[in-house]
Amino acid sequence: MVVQLKPVAGTDDVYLWKYLPSIPAAVIFVILFSVVMAAHLWRMVRTRTWFCSAFAVGGIFQVIGYLVRVYSYYHTDDIAPYTIQICLILLAPVLYSASIYMVLSRLIRCVSGGERLSLIRPTSRLTKIFVCGDIVSLSVQGNGAGLTVHQDKQKLGQGIVVAGLFLQLLLFGVFVAVALLFHMRMRRRVNDHDGDGDDASDDRDLAVIMATMTRTRTRTNGSPPWRQGLFMLYACSALIMIRSIFRVVEYLSGVDGYLLSREWPMYAFDAGPMWAVQVIFLVWFPHRFQFGGKRATDDLSSPGMEDGNGDGNLLLQTRRNGMQK
Repeated sequence: MVVQLKPVAGTDDVYLWKYLPSIPAAVIFVILFSVVMAAHLWRMVRTRTWFCSAFAVGGIFQVIGYLVRVYSYYHTDDIAPYTIQICLILLAPVLYSASIYMVLSRLIRCVSGGERLSLIRPTSRLTKIFVCGDIVSLSVQGNGAGLTVHQDKQKLGQGIVVAGLFLQLLLFGVFVAVALLFHMRMRRRVNDHDGDGDDASDDRDLAVIMATMTRTRTRTNGSPPWRQGLFMLYACSALIMIRSIFRVVEYLSGVDGYLLSREWPMYAFDAGPMWAVQVIFLVWFPHRFQFGGKRATDDLSSPGMEDGNGDGNLLLQTRRNGMQK
């Protein structure tokens, strides 16, 4: 049986899809997202990093969204699956963003004296500002996507989606600026302390602090965890921004535009980059920042931080040695 595009039931010329969705492409990304999402869930539960829950839900959205595209191949006249896949795939990156915002807040609080270097203080306010903005963006895009399935409200829905995407881009722009400013101030602090006889290398000291907070050892001659965390955030943010710009151009080009009437751009500029975001987040998983709800000095004084590998004693001894010089 040859499968063809079918008009919406009760109409002769109203088509939801501009093309038959590719089953092989959708299945490939169902598998790719499922594997990474399963690994993410396992690592999140194992390390109890519940602030990454939104990211995990975003991964689940992707899997369900592409599964529904497989179903839609045979049901191009059905409004429900069309709406579901649009909303889930469109909104998943907004959930990624929520976890990314929370990672930066915890990263800053994990570094000794890091909160003083943040543009937004206290850093708990940083999370609230960006996550609240993310919720607004999620709501706007979701409502807009729901309207696009109605023939008489398509343009209105697309305009609302574009507004939500612009809000997401604005939030990310400010977020990256906050992260970059913190990064530059950290580097300046490292340079200011370089060669100071009262301290070891600032990078080395910060690496030990971070190791203490996660009860794990880290090599002091490598890149400190706070810097690795920032680079992970930069990479994820860049990919999500590229994807959001693509979506803005896609919706601005109209229903009959090149991007909306062909399938390959969505996989090249949305599915691919978002899978890369999940992989990057998994490889540089932010479990070491799970104690970010407290200042580093508070964590160091807690009994739990002086057992296990003994890194708490190592840091305290490092500080004592520095004071005795």
